[in-house]
Amino acid sequence: MTEEQILNLGKKIIQTELNGIALLKENLSSDFATVCNLLLHNKGRVIITGMGKSGHIGAKIAATLASTGTSALFVHPAEALHGDLGMIEKSDIVIALSNSGNTVELQGIINYTQRFNIPLIAITSNANSELGKNSKYCLTLPRAEEACSLGLAPTTSTTNTLILGDAIAITLLEMKGFSAEDFRVFHPGGSLGSKLLKVADIMHTGMSIPLVEEGASMENAIITITSHSFGCVGITNTSGEIIGIITDGDIRRHMSTDFLAKKVDDVMTKNFVSITKDTNTSKALLQMENSKITSLFVIENKKPMGIIHIHDLLKLGVM
Repeated sequence: MTEEQILNLGKKIIQTELNGIALLKENLSSDFATVCNLLLHNKGRVIITGMGKSGHIGAKIAATLASTGTSALFVHPAEALHGDLGMIEKSDIVIALSNSGNTVELQGIINYTQRFNIPLIAITSNANSELGKNSKYCLTLPRAEEACSLGLAPTTSTTNTLILGDAIAITLLEMKGFSAEDFRVFHPGGSLGSKLLKVADIMHTGMSIPLVEEGASMENAIITITSHSFGCVGITNTSGEIIGIITDGDIRRHMSTDFLAKKVDDVMTKNFVSITKDTNTSKALLQMENSKITSLFVIENKKPMGIIHIHDLLKLGVM
């Protein structure tokens, strides 16, 4: 195949799946709202189950639910028959995934939910299947063309299952009023976690803040800058409010033969960029880049609460 033929084939496959997604959107029924309300008021967990490719999709849906405020876990249907049914409690709700709805391995979980009166929600393209008929609610997938040219490999159907799972998870997120702060609790690690950190979580405080009082000599200011390694110093008044800063750049611009004899009041920049402790670290980095600076004082009620350096953000992987 030529490069152009390969490219056109790729586009055709993507378009086939897009067509399936469009059908999913058009055919989304009021049962979706009913299911979301049921999950919202559920006191237990959401158990996701599915076999084969549906199982892989189910594991991802469970992870998305768990990270967005809905307690969830994936239970493999085959392992469930060998003891893992004990993971499912009477207060839980089970969501079973199967395109055909007749996956043999799901029968054990279907029987278990009926025995203990556990709500079962089906996601399938066949509402009249064994799974569909034995579920409390059935979210029916459209019978869309699979992207696989053989019509055998689950492609469009698994994509639609994943999207429907995402729709449930994010709808619940909105219904619960789940915030970025809540999200951060479940994502403390990695670059995502670092972006969700607040300035207050990483700022240097106390004696680590480079400060001198107004009226101090530039010699004192330079000693403070050098000993703190932030490339700047804050100037405070008698009330402890920060009224200006002096940076390495300010020192270069004001350098003269009598420089060390000058007062910090003569050199400081009064209109300086600062930040609040509740600002996300990603926004702090953007502010530094836009202002072309490497340090930011953290100010609250005009008083210095801390300071951050661009290296603090880069070490965390903030981008």
